[in-house]
Amino acid sequence: VMDWHIAPDAPIYAQLAKQIRLGIVSGEYVPGERLPPVRELALSAGVNPNTMQRALTELEREGMVFPQRTAGRFVTEDAALIAAARETLAREQTAGYLSAMRALGCGIAEIRGLIDELTEEKEEKDAEF
Repeated sequence: VMDWHIAPDAPIYAQLAKQIRLGIVSGEYVPGERLPPVRELALSAGVNPNTMQRALTELEREGMVFPQRTAGRFVTEDAALIAAARETLAREQTAGYLSAMRALGCGIAEIRGLIDELTEEKEEKDAEF
């Protein structure tokens, strides 16, 4: 079950589509898997079914999901499409991070140093288990 996050700064349907897209690229929804019905997704997200329908229509237009006449919607099995969506999301996250760090006055060398330092700390922590 997805953990939905709705912010007031963007259209709700677009946020829902982005979160389902993230679920697809992260493997939470497996290629070829049937998605829950619109009403079930809408209920879990706390949104109107029409809003969820609009999000799923957007994902259909992109090819991330496809309808089967009476069986519902399914996740694409197109690995290249999923990989491209993953790269797009990763670039958006990275651009946002860089923008926030620059707003703090950090230069690229400092940002790289922080990433290296935090990566090492995480690897050491993971090795403890």
